[in-house]
Amino acid sequence: MAYGDRRLLRACCAVLVGGLAVTGCAGDDDGKRPDGKNGKGSTSVSAAPTATTPTPSALPTALDFVPDPKRAPRTEADARRIALAVVAGPDAWGPDYVKRTPHLSDPAYWPVLGANCSWDTGTRPSTVLYSVTAYSEIPADGALGNLRVAATVTVHRTEADADWEMAGTLEEALRCPDQRLRDGERISGLISLGNPFGVGGNYTATDSLGERGTYHNDAVKGEQFYGWYQSRIGQVTVATVVKGAPGYTEEQTSTTVGTVGGQVQALVTMIERAKDQLEAQS
Repeated sequence: MAYGDRRLLRACCAVLVGGLAVTGCAGDDDGKRPDGKNGKGSTSVSAAPTATTPTPSALPTALDFVPDPKRAPRTEADARRIALAVVAGPDAWGPDYVKRTPHLSDPAYWPVLGANCSWDTGTRPSTVLYSVTAYSEIPADGALGNLRVAATVTVHRTEADADWEMAGTLEEALRCPDQRLRDGERISGLISLGNPFGVGGNYTATDSLGERGTYHNDAVKGEQFYGWYQSRIGQVTVATVVKGAPGYTEEQTSTTVGTVGGQVQALVTMIERAKDQLEAQS
């Protein structure tokens, strides 16, 4: 399937991530704490209208996804294949994004939020078959700072395990609204909201959540925005994260309006890829 087709556009125009941000879809134009959390060119904005939630008469009553038990991953090798097929690289974020170095996380990488609200490297739980994070960026250019983003795909052993990850991510923001990502980087004022399918505008995933806060980097003057979006399709969770940079607005990096592309575009791309990997074939 081509991810710029009608199915992706329809999904993009319907999604409301965690009740925190409405997407914008830019027609057919081709144009997540991965950096601290498991569970994430031109800057002009076009005049394309921001998409809205479908009218009540057009609202879907069920998720457009029927899983095939025979395609469900059962081994680490199966999960690795699916994760690498789903994870969003720079092409899914927008035309100005490039790979960061290193581009993919170490297979053993598993971040854990400690009791002191600092992120550290932990051990991948037995309920996870495989997890990968892809790091992308728009390099600094004049007044524009280095905009760093990341996408994570986690393949769990069961759907219940994936559901527990979603719940745990929500709990983290409640427990630690201020978090240390690493030396010199932190987020503050974190708020989160979760929505199962059909609630709060979520019409694209089994479950969905969003987090927003303020990003602080000792090497960058001023405060920037922070956004983490995460969704679940069956036993797979996908997430995107943006740590803001000087010269960029939250709208430019969160929606698909304009040439920068953004977080929701990458998230929905992964949702549709996960469905293609797991659903029954007609």
